[in-house]
Amino acid sequence: MRALQLFGDRDTRLVERPEPPPPGPSEVRLRMRAVALNHIDVWGWRGMAFARRQLPLTVGAEAVGEVVALGAGVEGWRIGQRAVPYGALTCGTCRACREGRDNLCENVRGVKGFHLDGFAQELVNQEARLLLPVPEEVATEDAACAGITFSTVEHMLFDNARLEPGETILIQAAGSGIGTAALRIAKAIGCTVIATAGSDEKCDRARALGADHVVNYATDRFEAVARKVTKKRGVDVVFEHVGATTWAGSLLSLRMGGRLVTCGSTSGVTAETNLMMLFQRQLRIIGSFGAPMRSIGDGLARMAAGVRPVLDTVAPLEGFAGALQRLESRQVFGKILVTL
Repeated sequence: MRALQLFGDRDTRLVERPEPPPPGPSEVRLRMRAVALNHIDVWGWRGMAFARRQLPLTVGAEAVGEVVALGAGVEGWRIGQRAVPYGALTCGTCRACREGRDNLCENVRGVKGFHLDGFAQELVNQEARLLLPVPEEVATEDAACAGITFSTVEHMLFDNARLEPGETILIQAAGSGIGTAALRIAKAIGCTVIATAGSDEKCDRARALGADHVVNYATDRFEAVARKVTKKRGVDVVFEHVGATTWAGSLLSLRMGGRLVTCGSTSGVTAETNLMMLFQRQLRIIGSFGAPMRSIGDGLARMAAGVRPVLDTVAPLEGFAGALQRLESRQVFGKILVTL
């Protein structure tokens, strides 16, 4: 079978590998249909010193597949059914897992496609407990964006930031995969959205998606716009994932008691924080990493209700390296998929 493997920094190769053995007890075999790219793929491709892994490694952390075989004891699945796999290999038995907080698993063995072999190969065996069904109303390519993208946004906005209809939210880098998803979801529940992007073209596209106000953060101060739009009150929520270059402005954009939720640091991991402003204005800063499995289900339900991901590019598996370069260059608006 074909598999896309990482052999070294920026060295991916399409290779032939033996098919996996028949699915074991409680396992499901998937024929993979599409893989969605994320920054974790870029980080792994560039080389991360802290990542404990053995190369070559099959890439791909977010995907969708079709059930082609069932292991002994598997119930609730049928041949031909589409499924989204959960990328983290959790234990399923620790307190966090038992409570449905899978992304806080105490014994997680790694993330597929980054620490362990991922989903960019034609056949994959996956534990049935780490799969979610795709609703009939959801297109296969859209479902490929549920495992990380939509689930991350669901977890950030609702589990952590507690976003409510009618609130005002500032969405940083609204042209990214999670940015476009956050924009569409926030508008779907009736929020006022201030979106930032790094070019006038991306600002125009964010406006076309429904953003009420857009700011080119390369040329304008988004915090000034946020305070002007809210009549100096500030926004209720900031959706942050850019990091150092936007951090101070994101905090300045918040209202008294506002909430900042962050899941990334693409522009740098270190930023200064005005502690006096933090406690005097009673701001809440919430870190968010990954998502529990139920957030994938929530994202799929959101898609079934009509909130679709924005797709930038759909390429064949052979185009994976070029797609990574495109994502790294930040010339993307929405998600990049590769199909198998």
